[in-house]
Amino acid sequence: MTQILRIDSSARHEGSVTRDLTGRIADRLGGEVTHLDLAETPLPQITETWMQSNFTPEADRSPEQRAALAQSDALIAQLKAADTIVIGMPVYNFAVPAALKAWIDLVARAGVTFRYTENGPVGLLEGKRAIVAMASGGTKAGSGIDFASPYLRHVLGFIGITDVTFVTADTLMVDAEAAHRQADEQLAALAA
Repeated sequence: MTQILRIDSSARHEGSVTRDLTGRIADRLGGEVTHLDLAETPLPQITETWMQSNFTPEADRSPEQRAALAQSDALIAQLKAADTIVIGMPVYNFAVPAALKAWIDLVARAGVTFRYTENGPVGLLEGKRAIVAMASGGTKAGSGIDFASPYLRHVLGFIGITDVTFVTADTLMVDAEAAHRQADEQLAALAA
């Protein structure tokens, strides 16, 4: 059975376009869904203690350092267990929400989800698929002011997830009907 990790990052629950889309995408794909709601259960920002723990060799970590990385380890385990990651990404001020950035900071770990080589970084989470549900009020996906989708595509590729599809309901404040229609068409074209 396909394992789906559904990640919602919208601060809105009622009327959230990305939450609606992630739910519909997960339903369309079928499979077992693990739901991570970053607004419901906010993640901490990384700290100096976290950084020191992360860069201490695993065998040398103190119990406190292991505890500092426990949440990161759990999030990475969720990510590793998933075949498909469905990410709800509303665009806030031209970029990803802080809640989603906190998740990224906790799962992008050298030696765990990527490694450095003489030829540059190599992602360690290959063979996974990501579908990103993007919604924005005025930012057109792929435009010069869209810093969210290229960033997320880059980060996912950096950790080895290069099969990335976007379902976009962009410029909702300009033409909501057209934005919803566009997302519905992209959703209908998704292969299960």
